[in-house]
Order: sequence, then C-alpha cells, then structure tokens
Amino acid sequence: MMRAGAHPGIAGIWRKAAGFCSNRRGVAAVEFALIVPILLIMYFMTMEASQAIETSKKVSRIGSMVADLVTQQPTIVKADLDAIMKIGTSTIQPYNRSVPNITITAIQVTTDTPPQVKVVWSRKVANGVNSVGATAGTATTVPATLNVAGTFLIRVESNLSYAPIISWSTDSPQKLGLTQSLTTTIPMGETYYLRPRRSLTIPCADC
Repeated sequence: MMRAGAHPGIAGIWRKAAGFCSNRRGVAAVEFALIVPILLIMYFMTMEASQAIETSKKVSRIGSMVADLVTQQPTIVKADLDAIMKIGTSTIQPYNRSVPNITITAIQVTTDTPPQVKVVWSRKVANGVNSVGATAGTATTVPATLNVAGTFLIRVESNLSYAPIISWSTDSPQKLGLTQSLTTTIPMGETYYLRPRRSLTIPCADC
C-alpha cells in the first residue's frame, strides 16, 4: 500500500537528477576541448620561436662564411663571387619561405688626410638575381675602428625578410602553410668586415 504524499514518478526524476549531477564521466572531455586550443597556440609559438632563432643564426653565418671565402682569394672575378654567394644562400636551407640578399663590397681606405672610404667593386644577389652592387668609386662608410689609412676591406651584408609559418602562402607545393592572409615578416641581417688573407688587396677584373 502506497503512503500518502509519495509519488513514484517524482522520486524517479529526483534520482535521475541526482545521478546526473554526480556523474563526472564527461568532465575530462570538456576540459580537453577547452585546453586543446591553448596547447596548440603554445606549440606553434614554441616551434616558430625556435625556428626563427635558428634562421637568424644561419643568416649571421652567411655573412661570416662568404666574407671568409672571398678574403682567401688573391684575385677574383664575377663568376667566383656569384658562386660564393650561391653557397651562402644554400646555407639557409631547409628554410625556404624567403631568400636572403647578399652584398659583397670591396672597400679601400685611402691614404689622404683625412682618409676617404671608397668602393673598389661590389657584387650582390637580391631575390635570386645577381647584379652589380654599389658603384665603384663612390663613397661609403666603415666603423671608426676600421677607418685606418691604407686599409683594404671586404664587407659582406646578409639580409633576410623572415616569413613566419603563419604567413606561408599556397603558391607552390613547397610553400604550403596555415594561411596566406598574413604578410608580416621579421627583418634579419648581419654585416661582416674582413681583411684579405693572402694579399694586400683583392682586385676583381670584370666587376
């Protein structure tokens, strides 16, 4: 016999409601769904930062390596300079979202009073195209510590507009990325000055 005030339907609803409130089986899934975007953002930021640092080191290495190769030559020609710059460009691999620009400039500090700093010859590669750099005979500058009368110097400037992974474009299979709507780049560059190793000057016959 059922007691007064008791109703089996209402009691069942209360039991189900209590069971639902105490059920924790979906908590992990909800927490995972909330944390995944944060984890992905942290992952891409860490990956991008490490790749940017490594690329910056390689850009610096381009300048030092190219300057070292040029200053070991007693004489040089355009073909040699272009080949050396090609070697320098390959140093940046496997990064390939943009290409480095390299400028090699031979500089003579005259024995005038005060000394003048003049371009002897110059060669560059920009966007993969080799051409003449600064015009021979034009004035240029060197650091004060290197402005010594009678000094011959080789200056190598290496520059790269670093394109982060989020700005990859879909213009070729080799450059697939997350989006092509962002165009932000990070400028990277280094300048090296070295003196000739095997001679007082390094003439370029056809520069």
